[in-house]
Amino acid sequence: AGAKHGFRNAQVSVIAPTGTIGLVMDCDTTGIEPDFALVKFKSLAGGGHFKIINQAVPTALKSLKYSQKQIENITEYALGRGTLKGSPSIGHKALREKGFSDFEIDKIEAALKDSFDIRYIFSTSVLDVDFCKEALGLSSEQIQQHGFDLLPIIGFSEQEILEANIFCAGAMTLEGAPHLKEKHLAVFDCATPCGRTGKRALSAKSHVMMMAAAQPFISGAISKTVNMPALATIGDCQNIYDLAFDVGLKSIAIYRDGSKLSQPLNSAVFDDASLNELDDVMAQPQARRTEKAAEKIVEKIIERIVEKPTERERLPDRRTGYIQKASVGGHKVYLHTGEFENGRLGEIFIDMHKEGAAFRSLMNNFAIAISIGLQYGVPLEEFVEAFVFTRFEPSGPVIGNDRIKFANSILDYIFRELGVSYLGWDDLAHVNPDESTPDQLGQGEAERSPGPGQTGEQLFLPGYSKGFNRVATTDENVVPFAQKAANQPEADELDLVLDEGNMSEMDTNLVAGSGLGGASTVSSASTARFQGYTGDSCTECGHFTLVRNGTCLKCETCGATSGCS
Repeated sequence: AGAKHGFRNAQVSVIAPTGTIGLVMDCDTTGIEPDFALVKFKSLAGGGHFKIINQAVPTALKSLKYSQKQIENITEYALGRGTLKGSPSIGHKALREKGFSDFEIDKIEAALKDSFDIRYIFSTSVLDVDFCKEALGLSSEQIQQHGFDLLPIIGFSEQEILEANIFCAGAMTLEGAPHLKEKHLAVFDCATPCGRTGKRALSAKSHVMMMAAAQPFISGAISKTVNMPALATIGDCQNIYDLAFDVGLKSIAIYRDGSKLSQPLNSAVFDDASLNELDDVMAQPQARRTEKAAEKIVEKIIERIVEKPTERERLPDRRTGYIQKASVGGHKVYLHTGEFENGRLGEIFIDMHKEGAAFRSLMNNFAIAISIGLQYGVPLEEFVEAFVFTRFEPSGPVIGNDRIKFANSILDYIFRELGVSYLGWDDLAHVNPDESTPDQLGQGEAERSPGPGQTGEQLFLPGYSKGFNRVATTDENVVPFAQKAANQPEADELDLVLDEGNMSEMDTNLVAGSGLGGASTVSSASTARFQGYTGDSCTECGHFTLVRNGTCLKCETCGATSGCS
């Protein structure tokens, strides 16, 4: 059908000459896509890596009539020897003169085999910090400094380091290799300059012309990246697109070397005082440019962090809060809270045991540490997540708290209470205030409704935090209004009718904010939630959130089961 009526939105053949495909084919290059570099690092599945040279290099050298000994010398120049033994600049003798022992030299030699830069071997990841301090005389400030480079510090020059790198890790390029003739260098050109000292590379135009040679024989496009140097301009990119159009290419992709770090390399990182440094960096190979740019970026980030230290937020002298008394495993615990003016928790005090007891002192100091953290801006959520579910004695049933009925430790109880009161994390509580359980105290309906002969005083809770307001109404925590209701309701009325005309504006606001005004009844949704749980506590986390799961029980909080599901 396609041959008869023609094809639409379909291609007979395309080429994807990527490096990945070449790797699967065990080829260094598919031809249209030149090799990215002569020396590459292959990662191993079990960890580590090793260097490999383009497998076509020895074959090409042999075709160019080089002897086997010359081929070995050229390959050794590119790959390196993997040792500093016999190095003319930084050898074993030079290291011993600097204070290195045979033990330290052996450690360095073991790490040099697959290294690509000896600078990374002469670091605290290989050498002990104590050795650097005692034998080499370095200070802690020098060792901890960002970009720590040991070799220049102990007296080796950049030229000596470069020579040692070429001797040990290889030049990763054939430029400057012994025995190799200048006229043969073009045979080994790659997509980008190779190694630290390489300067030769295929031009962007040559990439396009290679694609143009194959395009007439392919109905579709050629998926290939045209590599451009880091100094390429927008105009250079435009010229390549124009050339691709002129030679009849159907698609083209351009990648400018180091483009992901092009912005940090400008004056935003290198200020006016370091323009000379910028020129030096841009003249170096890409790997060194990237390293320098990363150092500049890290320096600027660190400077901004140090410029604005966190300040401690002080609480007002007269502060609000609440006191919660409870017993955890038979041990009385008094939790005092202090709040900022906006109601946010700012400090806690924990009282338990007799004066002078060691555990009491520990808890007091722990509370001070938490309070300082809160005042320096540490979110309460972080403390709650860190200390909830901590397990140590005393632990057990909690008596005196209307929401929490079991705690794994004192800290578990304290931060459950704070999480419920200040964060609204009701999942940390064992009792929902809306649940109608047999032992529920209710919402104080009977206390709010005046009986026969009563004056109709309005009762309210003057709480400033949820931790106080959530407590059920009792005779010990209610305060009567000074103003009386003008019309007294009958005893059988469910709701208390308030005469706002006889109350001040402040009293009206207090009633509205007390959370107990109006006809508060158990909603159908709350009843459904109540019927969904069995009422038993979880043996793992202590929550009363067990539900039936077949013939077993499953905790919806921690996921624990009774063992048969």
